[in-house]
Amino acid sequence: MPIATTNPATGRTLKSYEPMSAEQIDAAIERADLAYRQLRGTTIAQRGRWLNAAADLLEAERDEIARLMTTEMGKTYASARAEVTKCAGACRFYAARAAEFLADEPADAEAVKATRAFVRYQPIGPVLAVMPWNFPLWQVLRFAAPALMAGNTGLLKHASNVPQTALLLEDLFRRAGFPEGAFTTLLIGSAEVERVLSDPRVRAATLTGSEGAGRSIAQIAGRELKKTVLELGGSDPFVVMPSADLERAAEVATTARCQNNGQSCIAAKRFIVHTDVFDAFAEKLAANMSALRVGDPMDPDTDVGPLASEGGRDEVHAQVRDAVDRGATVLCGGEPPAGPGWFYPPTVVTDLRPEMRMWSEEVFGPVAGLYRVSSYDEAIEVANGTSFGLGSNAWTRDPQEQERFAADLDAGNVFVNGMTTSYPELPFGGVKNSGYGRELSALGMREFCNTKTVWVGEGAASAGVGAHAE
Repeated sequence: MPIATTNPATGRTLKSYEPMSAEQIDAAIERADLAYRQLRGTTIAQRGRWLNAAADLLEAERDEIARLMTTEMGKTYASARAEVTKCAGACRFYAARAAEFLADEPADAEAVKATRAFVRYQPIGPVLAVMPWNFPLWQVLRFAAPALMAGNTGLLKHASNVPQTALLLEDLFRRAGFPEGAFTTLLIGSAEVERVLSDPRVRAATLTGSEGAGRSIAQIAGRELKKTVLELGGSDPFVVMPSADLERAAEVATTARCQNNGQSCIAAKRFIVHTDVFDAFAEKLAANMSALRVGDPMDPDTDVGPLASEGGRDEVHAQVRDAVDRGATVLCGGEPPAGPGWFYPPTVVTDLRPEMRMWSEEVFGPVAGLYRVSSYDEAIEVANGTSFGLGSNAWTRDPQEQERFAADLDAGNVFVNGMTTSYPELPFGGVKNSGYGRELSALGMREFCNTKTVWVGEGAASAGVGAHAE
């Protein structure tokens, strides 16, 4: 895949880049390693000042950055601006909370026959981040902010269709004051990832992407004995029970399915509705989806822009056509519009069966699949009957059902009566084929730390070992 900016609203390629040579890749890794040796010696307070400066730059340049993201991958300009704001907030969150998250944790010294015992969190070195195009700023910042605050350095292999956003991120951290090489963008194709991850100076990797990419990264890292965090696909259930507020559930379902033009791993995709309210919910959802405006993502009146690539649009349509050919019913949408750009209309499909691709595959576009169930147990069976386990939604006003959904939904995230999203304050990640490890919160920061046990016996100076004052 060429490294290029191609506007998905027009199909026109605006800017192309030559991939880095082997020598350039090696030099970038060397800079990251040297920067790590410098960064780990700085204080948390100093790193926090730099990260707050990055947040200042994001806020000051929000409109320009948003236009770039919209041009490269087609998200609406309004959602792009919101993404920049969210990234600035995450920077400020980690700048403020890193000292707490990285503080030494005392242990029971007497139980382990020590005068003092504690756990210390320390950086491990350069971390490779292989990131996707759908949230080209947020996906990177939610790794970079905690990693840099912990004292690690980052090497970014971004998706090949968002190279300008990738370069902007490198420039952002440089201008914020971080040492040269603390965060480096690698303009490389997927074939070069193994070269980078196999380098002994690179200590770990994080990936957000497809199952296939995750398996590849995990295989390389396993051979090299390196830590990985993987956030892969999702086919998130959105369960609606009879006691739900149907108006609110249908409203949120529309947003949850069509956010980011339907291209989100945690977008609700499978709408599992109790038969007592199925017809009413289906009618409301189809009406809401039909009312959304598809068009130029820079137009403030647009609700849904183009999909990010022609191949992605064609794959979504192939999944819908497969369902229709096997007996599914389309309540709205279902046919791509004529004209330039990679647009696909908000679509609702029902009468789904296990032999259809939509039953078991993630649909990465604004297409909602409706599933009719007759009981709580059947809802759980359908919701968990997938290889994925990233996000999930349950809509019920019954307190007992709320508790049961929290316990029974097999996912990394369960949102009851609300839309699945990510917050710096909460851990984020999946189970099953949706990956492993966690981003965000204290857990996300510690994923790429050496969790070091320190045991101190008699004779240690009181102000010596254990006086961790960052």
